[in-house]
Amino acid sequence: MLKPTKILVPTDFSESSDRALAQGLDIAEQYKAKLFFLHVLHEDIYRSGLEFTFLDETVRHQIKERAAQWARQSLVERLGNFQHSKDVEVVTRVRWGVPYDEILKEGTEQGIDLIVIASLGRSGIAKYFMGSVARNVLKGSKCPVLLTK
Repeated sequence: MLKPTKILVPTDFSESSDRALAQGLDIAEQYKAKLFFLHVLHEDIYRSGLEFTFLDETVRHQIKERAAQWARQSLVERLGNFQHSKDVEVVTRVRWGVPYDEILKEGTEQGIDLIVIASLGRSGIAKYFMGSVARNVLKGSKCPVLLTK
């Protein structure tokens, strides 16, 4: 029987991801597991947007750093919406890159036992990205993956 000690919950800050977080927190609390709460800033989106502007490297770096700060703050704020998050050891993480690839790397680097991920993310075009993220995580993961609605 699976008794996770390290759980990874990636988020795109959608309602679906919040449901995955709630489920991940419940499982972590039940098994006294450590939860890694991750947001991946999509490197290609930021790179393409910043390369088409005529900003010097210092300004581009500042914009990327502000995006990372926003993501870190958003992770903390999201956790604050879940009362029982205080009963679980949670590590917030922000990475840059292709989301599914960075989720899999985080899983390997942290020795994750279980990934809890929303099957679909944001509405509109972004939901197709998250759907493909979940699908790619499921295909590439070395540990069990729990897909939530």
